[in-house]
Amino acid sequence: MRSYLADYFYGSGWVLELKRYALAIEYDGRDFSGWQVQPQMQTVQGELERAIARMAGHQVRVHAAGRTDAGVHAIRQIIHFDTDVNRPITAWVRGVNSFLPSGVAVLWAQEVPNHFHARFVATARHYRYLLLRHPVRPSLQAGRVGWVHYDVNVDAMRDSAQFLLGEHDFSSFRAAECQALSPVKHLQRIQITEQANMLCFDFSATAFLHHMVRNMMGAMLHIGKGKDSPEWMAWLLAQKNRKTAPPTFMPDGLYLTGVTYPAEFGLPTEPEYRYGLI
Repeated sequence: MRSYLADYFYGSGWVLELKRYALAIEYDGRDFSGWQVQPQMQTVQGELERAIARMAGHQVRVHAAGRTDAGVHAIRQIIHFDTDVNRPITAWVRGVNSFLPSGVAVLWAQEVPNHFHARFVATARHYRYLLLRHPVRPSLQAGRVGWVHYDVNVDAMRDSAQFLLGEHDFSSFRAAECQALSPVKHLQRIQITEQANMLCFDFSATAFLHHMVRNMMGAMLHIGKGKDSPEWMAWLLAQKNRKTAPPTFMPDGLYLTGVTYPAEFGLPTEPEYRYGLI
């Protein structure tokens, strides 16, 4: 697979020896209109491509493990790009960070083989949703946690989550604008833990559909409020129809926490939770 840079020079007959780098990125989704570049909008991809280009001295195309929506955060998004310039690894971390806005930062960089691709060779993605249960809306945590003003039945939500595990057609949890080729995904893990008035939902899957986690959150909260039994989740999944499901829940508490790759690439395997629950 030729890179954007290689394509640029290919027609000129130039031969370049390109290096490929993988970077781990964290960002505050409140500052951006999502991951993907959009005209006249501030996006994470757009800011990274500008910053890396300044360090590399040429245009770059950045590829990510997955796209996140406006308001969704990342603790460990993985990207890659190609370059023909020689820079120390610190240039792709501290150097690039010097050109980035405060809401996004490179955590580490590593040279990888040319057959590495941040999206296509990933074997699993991991998300965490933080939900605050409190009568009063958050202020210091606004935009960083989801919020409900009522209590919920956590055991009922745990029971309902079991119906989602495994390989299924997740059309009932798929946004209308989702571009995935297939709605069939393998959900490997849902774990719900409690710390005081905060609920922590951890999700792992081979890949996720657009809005899939937020739509599952909406369905679990529907059950947690007592509006249906945990078994209703199995019925909802079987409908394969988004119109039968509750509304998409807010993006505020959703974090991309990590991406799993084959061991051959030697990338760090665990996210670094630098801020407690996140």
